[in-house]
Amino acid sequence: MWTIPLLARGDFSEWRDAARALASAGISPREVDWRIKGDIELFEASTMPELPPPDAAAAPLVVPQAFLPLAEAVVCHTEPGRFHLLYRLLWRLQSDRRLLELTADKDVAWARLLAKNVARDSHKMTAFVRFKEIAGEAEGRRRFFAWFEPTHFVVARTAPFFRRRFADMDWIIATPKGTASWDGESLIADMRPGENPGHGDPTDALWRTYYASIFNPARLKTKAMQAEMPKKYWRNLPEASLIPELIANAEANVRAMAERAASDPPTFHYRLQEAAQAMPPANFAEAGTLEGLREEARRCTRCPLHCTATQTVFGEGRETATMMMVGEQPGDHEDLAGRPFVGPAGKVLDGVLKEAGLARETLYLTNAVKHFKYQPRGKRRIHEKPNRGEIDHCRWWLTKEIEFVKPKIIVALGATAFYALTGDRQPLSHVRSRPISMRDAVMEDNVVLYPTIHPSFLLRLPDEAERRRQRALFLEDIRDVGHLAKGFLG
Repeated sequence: MWTIPLLARGDFSEWRDAARALASAGISPREVDWRIKGDIELFEASTMPELPPPDAAAAPLVVPQAFLPLAEAVVCHTEPGRFHLLYRLLWRLQSDRRLLELTADKDVAWARLLAKNVARDSHKMTAFVRFKEIAGEAEGRRRFFAWFEPTHFVVARTAPFFRRRFADMDWIIATPKGTASWDGESLIADMRPGENPGHGDPTDALWRTYYASIFNPARLKTKAMQAEMPKKYWRNLPEASLIPELIANAEANVRAMAERAASDPPTFHYRLQEAAQAMPPANFAEAGTLEGLREEARRCTRCPLHCTATQTVFGEGRETATMMMVGEQPGDHEDLAGRPFVGPAGKVLDGVLKEAGLARETLYLTNAVKHFKYQPRGKRRIHEKPNRGEIDHCRWWLTKEIEFVKPKIIVALGATAFYALTGDRQPLSHVRSRPISMRDAVMEDNVVLYPTIHPSFLLRLPDEAERRRQRALFLEDIRDVGHLAKGFLG
């Protein structure tokens, strides 16, 4: 039986040299007892026995490329049996070169688990090391110290990260499992345990202020947080003293956030409304123009939507257009700009119009509802579909627009527009791409209604292939109404 004593502090070379000699001499894992030297003799002279000479008749040792990084990681683990495990794998690899591909093999699975633990511990080190500045300068370079308590011997393998990240300063990272230092020229890793002087840093208070300001109680998941930041790291983190209080007050802070934020429109919304109310009222009966109607709509209070929208978004385009397009309601971009179809859906519509050979300036574009309806979510305003009452209130404005423009073709973009124009609530799929004749007291001449999808429908489709297919169908619909328009123009 060969007894092999090792310091076992993450130095891959000490195991590699011994394992190479033993395997070359044909000594099986059953004949080797890997020992970890006790703390008393930790840094005494090596008592490694004289290893046997290699067997001249034996084949040279060969391992797959994946074995070396796996072994380098496993050696850094604190598992006492890691050296015997690696030697057993080395021995088996000489007869089975594809052993590491057998993920269900007990030895392979155990080695991969140990390597994963080491990688996780190394990641935690990069995340939770906190440098504190120490007095003294060397050639203008600031000096910093950090104390960290890793689970495994990861200091040497993680130190290059800090050299790349903090190359412009001198630093020392001390741990119970070794120390790493950088002076601008040399990166030195020492296996001896470091010491924690426990000094403070004036910037700790600043760091705690920053941490408290970015802590979002609405996203608090205590178990997930503790899984990512285990409590064993807390005592060395300056922000850790805030965590219990932040967790305890999270629910109350969420309620306070909901009461004070995101329920109001942008600040300039009130300035725009005040400016609109200060303007002299337009006399629609006397004006008798589409522009007069637009001015009157700016002060519309027919439904509660005017209370939160930034402004009325009235229709725009050629006042004698042959074709009118009616959407659902303005979106966030339209609400801020005061113009219809200028947001993402408007860009989709512009692209389709261009491909269909229709110029936007020859059309009249408007919406069934003239104010933006939304739900606040943080700093975002999320579109919300207008209800039947809001559509009915706004139908008065839409009817007046049709009366002034007198279009020959009205394109209903979406189910909301179709309902606003007809009062019919049947699914859009039942009427899409089917020209419908319209005539009433306002529409003395025959008007063709052409239902199709709203361009925003294309933006909501997650599947790229389906999005391309639906866009092609939408383009075909717009080309159809283009042909109808040419018929009216003769």
